[in-house]
Amino acid sequence: MKCPFCGEEDTKVIDSRPADEGNSIRRRRQCDKCKRRFTTYEKVEAIPLVVIKKDMTRESYDRTKIERGVFKSCHKLPISVTQMNSLIDKVEAEIFNLGLREIKSSYIGELVMKYLEELDPVAYVRFASIYREFKDVGTFMEEIKKIIDK
Repeated sequence: MKCPFCGEEDTKVIDSRPADEGNSIRRRRQCDKCKRRFTTYEKVEAIPLVVIKKDMTRESYDRTKIERGVFKSCHKLPISVTQMNSLIDKVEAEIFNLGLREIKSSYIGELVMKYLEELDPVAYVRFASIYREFKDVGTFMEEIKKIIDK
């Protein structure tokens, strides 16, 4: 970190402590050249994620939308809230690890279905029936057949 007083590039950290309720780190530094002290703050840079919907409109990413869909799909099934939250955490981790600023809602939906299929076939079919907007019983039966054949 460059010294704000003399421009020297060699400065050392003499004290670090959490700040902003643990959301950042406050560092006291000292310049090796002019010996003056200054404070810096280190924070995680949050990259806002934008979701591109089917109609090509854009909106901010909202975890609660995934939660709502997963919770509805798992309603009255022997699946704990911990299991559901774990699934949502996996989906979210995969999304954010891509490092993109925009992501298609279809990609998120496919990820949710992938993890729901591993968790419970009934929850998977429930989610798929709404997500894929099955128009008739035949399409619904094709999806169920895929699960049975596995």
